[in-house]
Amino acid sequence: MAMRGNNRFGQLHSRSCLRSLQTTTTVNRKQPKTSSSPAADSDIVKWNISISTHMRNGQCDSALRLFNSMPRRSSVSWNAMISGYLSNNKFFLARQMFEKMPTRDLVSWNVMISGCVRYRKLRDARLLFDQMPERDVVSWNAMLSGYAQNGYVKEAEDIFDKMPCKNSISWNGMLAAYVQNGRIEDARRIFELKADWELVSWNCMMGGYVKRKRLIDAREIFNRMPERDEVSWNTMITGYAQNGELLEAQRLFKESPVQDVFTWTAMVSGYVQNGMLDEARRVFDEMPEKNSVSWNAIIAGYAQNKRMDLARELFEAMPCQNVSSWNTMITGYAQSGDIAQARDVFDRMPQRDSISWAAVIAGYAQSGYGEEALRLFMEMKRDGERLNRSTYTCTLSTCAEIAALELGKQVHGQVIKAGLESGCYVGNALLVMYCKCGSIEDAYVVFEGIEEKEVVSWNTMIAGYARHGFGNEALKLFESMKKTSIQPDDVTMVGVLSACSHTGLVDKGTEYFDSMTRDYGITANSKHYTCMIDLLGRAGCLDDAQNLMRNMPFEPDAATWGALLGASRIHGNTELGEKAAEMIFEMEPDNTGMYVLLSNLYAASGRWGDVGKMRLRMRDRGVKKVPGYSWVEVQNKIHTFTVGDSIHPERDRIYAFLEELDLKIKKEGYVSSTKLVLHDVEEEEKENMLKYHSEKLAVAFGLLTIAPGRPVRVIKNLRVCEDCHNAIKHISKIVGRLIILRDSHRFHHFNGGQCSCGDYW
Repeated sequence: MAMRGNNRFGQLHSRSCLRSLQTTTTVNRKQPKTSSSPAADSDIVKWNISISTHMRNGQCDSALRLFNSMPRRSSVSWNAMISGYLSNNKFFLARQMFEKMPTRDLVSWNVMISGCVRYRKLRDARLLFDQMPERDVVSWNAMLSGYAQNGYVKEAEDIFDKMPCKNSISWNGMLAAYVQNGRIEDARRIFELKADWELVSWNCMMGGYVKRKRLIDAREIFNRMPERDEVSWNTMITGYAQNGELLEAQRLFKESPVQDVFTWTAMVSGYVQNGMLDEARRVFDEMPEKNSVSWNAIIAGYAQNKRMDLARELFEAMPCQNVSSWNTMITGYAQSGDIAQARDVFDRMPQRDSISWAAVIAGYAQSGYGEEALRLFMEMKRDGERLNRSTYTCTLSTCAEIAALELGKQVHGQVIKAGLESGCYVGNALLVMYCKCGSIEDAYVVFEGIEEKEVVSWNTMIAGYARHGFGNEALKLFESMKKTSIQPDDVTMVGVLSACSHTGLVDKGTEYFDSMTRDYGITANSKHYTCMIDLLGRAGCLDDAQNLMRNMPFEPDAATWGALLGASRIHGNTELGEKAAEMIFEMEPDNTGMYVLLSNLYAASGRWGDVGKMRLRMRDRGVKKVPGYSWVEVQNKIHTFTVGDSIHPERDRIYAFLEELDLKIKKEGYVSSTKLVLHDVEEEEKENMLKYHSEKLAVAFGLLTIAPGRPVRVIKNLRVCEDCHNAIKHISKIVGRLIILRDSHRFHHFNGGQCSCGDYW
């Protein structure tokens, strides 16, 4: 999570650009004279001053009582009430007062339009603007500012072009609109149209280049400036420091006529961002004056480098701790894996903001405490804290990891209310949540709703289809992506090759693999080769898979050998499986899954002595088999099962139902895959060992408790075994239900006795 204290340039640049935008909302305060008697006018002036005083002090009710008691009111009285309500965050009352005005003057219209802009009610602002009987430059600037601040650059251009008279505020506002919305070339074009720009505009233009790391262009502007202030120097120094050009930053720092606290802080932040903590600390210690930004910058540096002892030492010595300082410590501890300390800091905070909550929620989620992360999210909502994009994204990611679909849907509803669902940041988190929770249809609806899809959006949807076994849909989506301006990257191609691997499309996969460098300039990495070896191996082309591995431009890693081991198990090639396993054991001696895969291969070949040797080898190396467990969400509660589970409160009902299902599926032709049992025991005992696997218990409980017509979604921490896969296919046909199983490798959609993987897994 970005630390607030680090981004001094953001503050400088926003200040210089927004000064232009904010000035456009300044309303001309000249009021028309009334024709009443001088004595009456003087009384009205006194009342108007009192109304304004009450409003400045937040006493809206007192202001209204005084307003209502006035025997006669001027337009100034009405305008004082409207602007007072707006400054006290009472937009609705301001609009009501505006509508009640018997006669409006130009100031009334401008105040109300500026209020609409301030509260982001641009449609209302434009309606009022179009209704105005007359407009002045303030009216035009207010609309220009509203469009610019909210990213509507085309509309801002339209207003600017139609303005009958432009002043410096108009020009500054249009320039800032281009810069703030990333239209740097348009900003340069308009900047070159006139020579008499104000200093704030020179700073804005230079800051735009710095923000986009175009330091040569920024320095050109800096050198051309007719005058410079501290913002000019600090912006340029910050640009060099943040982009690793610390020698030039240091030179400008020494040349700067004013070295204020912001200049010093820019140097500290620059050293921090370039990993030069000792230099950062030296400059920090030399600072003649420090503010909270300076302290936060150096503390963040230590926190980001996991030197929490030094971060804590400075934090405790800091004389001006603010919420950003506390948030930095929470994030630092969380990212260092010390969630207990992160929670302690969170609990001791004198005040929190949405970033505090997001930091501790992310800490729990990243440390594997998903349920506690979600509990904190609910507590945050109850406390009335404003939810931001980071909080929503982190919560959705947690829902994805533990497959809490119902809660994820509730969060989705809140995201829609907040108006964030069409943006990439939260939209991509929703995509991942629905994909990982097994609702690929909902994922596609979200994907379609993202207004400006980026490569991550396309990659997530393609990979989602691939993991769910819908390879053809993934490839169709990839073909659609190629028709857009989005360039596929290496992650895209991993998703595409996985789609081919999961559906056995050997020729198609080979074609895509060969096109990577030719069509997109992508160099194949180990993940691409692993996908291809997996594809060839699963299809039985073991010689081709080995040849490809031998011709790789780098040494195969454990994942690549694992793909070959998996293929060897499927096709019963014990010799090749042993070779692959030995290579994996050398690289990853604690990789439990590979021991189990090789043991399965031995068991299937009846080599029980070798199965025993593998068990001894695991014991001698201290490798423990990861216990398998499955869970299912019912009415916002997670129910977890292990093999032969005996502690679930409804175990008797579950076991009785499972026995009933077992009899029915055997009549349908189901036969237990007893070759998978890694014990040399009788067939009947092997059947009993397989009958109560965790995924079968979870499926049975889901069928008993989830309303008919709704899918049963089960998650397993390991790969589903062949016997359970076969049994659940039969169960889906008998009960007439869609059963979706997510294992550690992929999704399986069981329906009508078939699986989306086509038994190709």
